[in-house]
Amino acid sequence: MAAIANDWLTVLSGEFKKPYYKKLYDFVVNEYRTRVIYPKAEDIFNAFHLTPFSKVKCVILGQDPYHNEGQAHGLCFSVMPGTEMPPSLVNIFQELHDDIGCYIPNNGCLKKWADEGVLLLNTVLTVRAHQPLSHRNIGWEQFTDAVIRAVNDLDRPVVFILWGKPAQQKKALLTNSKHLILESPHPSPLSAHRGFFGSKPFSKTNEFLISHGIEPIDWQIENI
Repeated sequence: MAAIANDWLTVLSGEFKKPYYKKLYDFVVNEYRTRVIYPKAEDIFNAFHLTPFSKVKCVILGQDPYHNEGQAHGLCFSVMPGTEMPPSLVNIFQELHDDIGCYIPNNGCLKKWADEGVLLLNTVLTVRAHQPLSHRNIGWEQFTDAVIRAVNDLDRPVVFILWGKPAQQKKALLTNSKHLILESPHPSPLSAHRGFFGSKPFSKTNEFLISHGIEPIDWQIENI
């Protein structure tokens, strides 16, 4: 696992010293040694590498990484360039187009959002190939709950976007009245038509940021 080296290290250093994290680390290292695991080990903490704690404006919560080859690279909902877009991401881009007029790009890499201050956080950070949720309940949830609490404790406004029930279960951690919480059904084809489409999360996020004197997010993912 590539070490976190930016300001997240100070925020999360206490977690790395806890017994649960040692168990988690040992388990994950063995999994990479003996099985096919996604994302690549050096990409596990990309959400933190690309979006420093001091730069977080918005948090989008996912569940666990994509589990097919060439997809996951450490950012929830994002896939590496050259990879076919998963259906949920297709629907996210459709809502983005309908909400604020962004063109639908030819790739699903959301690194631009991370660079803009969007923490693209899965609640579980690793997965076995072709086995969704296979790394659930091994300790990642305790780690990412600590991340969510740290952002919640910030003394400045942040937007939390919670798509679907697993993300919305984290709402109990969000106790700071400075923040905006946006909830809707998941963008999956199974649920997107039940209220994800038309929920306008991107414009609502920017309106909130602007109202607090914060630079809005440029949501446009460019064609490659």
